Amino acid sequence: MYAITIREPGDPDVLEWAEVADPRPGPGEVLLDVAASAVNRADLLQRQGHYPPPPGASETLGLECSGTIAELGEGVTGWNVGDEVCALLSGGGYAEKAVVPAGQLLPVPGEIDLLTAAALPEVACTVWANVVMHAKLREGETFLVHGGAGGIGTHAIQVGKALGATVAVTAGSAERLERCRQLGADITINYKEDDFVEVLHKETGGADVILDNMGASYLKRNVDALAADGRLVVIGMQGGVKGELNVGTLLGKRASVFAAGLRFRPLDQKAAIVADVRERLWPLVSEGAVKPIVGQVVPMAEAASAHRALEEGSVFGKILLAAK
Repeated sequence: MYAITIREPGDPDVLEWAEVADPRPGPGEVLLDVAASAVNRADLLQRQGHYPPPPGASETLGLECSGTIAELGEGVTGWNVGDEVCALLSGGGYAEKAVVPAGQLLPVPGEIDLLTAAALPEVACTVWANVVMHAKLREGETFLVHGGAGGIGTHAIQVGKALGATVAVTAGSAERLERCRQLGADITINYKEDDFVEVLHKETGGADVILDNMGASYLKRNVDALAADGRLVVIGMQGGVKGELNVGTLLGKRASVFAAGLRFRPLDQKAAIVADVRERLWPLVSEGAVKPIVGQVVPMAEAASAHRALEEGSVFGKILLAAK
C-alpha cells in the first residue's frame, strides 16, 4: 500500500507518499480500506519530531479515518467485512489501509457520506470525553470554547448548543466569529481585540466549563474567567507547557483544572469513550444537531499542503485527506 512517510523531522516538505508494507490485523482488530483521514495539530507536532506515537502504535501519521472493513481479526464480533465505519486511531490514518482495535470503531452516522465521516472521530471523542463525560456540562451553563473556528472548536460549539448551554467562543477575526455564530455560538470574542475574561464576566458572570487548547499562556486568565464551581479542561499546549496557577483563586471558586489527552489513554478507556459517543452523541449527529464541519479536502498524497494550511490557520473546521 501507499502511505505518508516522514523523511526526517521538519517542515511539511518532509512528508512523502511512499510504498510501505501492508498492515495486518491482530486479535481484536480490524483492517480498513481507508477512504479518508483528517489533519490534527498532533500530526504537526509528530512531523516535527515532538510527539512520537505510543509504544506499539503505527509510526504513520493520522489519528482518525473513515473507510470500509476489509478484514476482521480473531475474536472480533459485531462488525462485518464491507461495513462502512469511521475510527479513532493512535496512528496510521494517512494511508490506504489502517488497522484499528474494534472497540474504536464507529458506524458512519445518519446521512453523512463516507469521506466526510473522517472529520468526526477525533473531535467527537475529544470533546465528549472532556466536556461531557468529565466536566459534565449541563443545560443552562456557560461554556467557553477557545479556538472556535478549528476542528475541535466547531464541533464543541454544536455539542454545547445541543446540550442547552450558552456557548462563548474566541477566534481571531470577525469573519471566523461570524461563522461560529452561524453554528450556534451566543457570545463571540475576538481574542486580538478583547479580553475574554472581562467579556465573560460582563455577559454571564463567568464560565462554568472552559475547553482550552492553549495551555500555559491562558492558564491564569482561564482560571480568572471561571464562575463558582467552574471546570477548566486543558486539551492542548499551543501556548506553552509551563504556567503559574493561583491555588487561592481555585479555592475561592471551588474550581477545578483538568488536563487530558486522548492518544495515550489505555485501550479500555478509549473503548469506553467510543461506546459513550456512539450511545449519546451519535443520535445528535444522525439527526443533524451536530454536523461535521469540513473546510478543505486534499488528496492524501498532498498531505504537505494540508499541513501548511493548518499551520497558517486559513481553514475553518477540519481538513480532510482523501485516500482515493
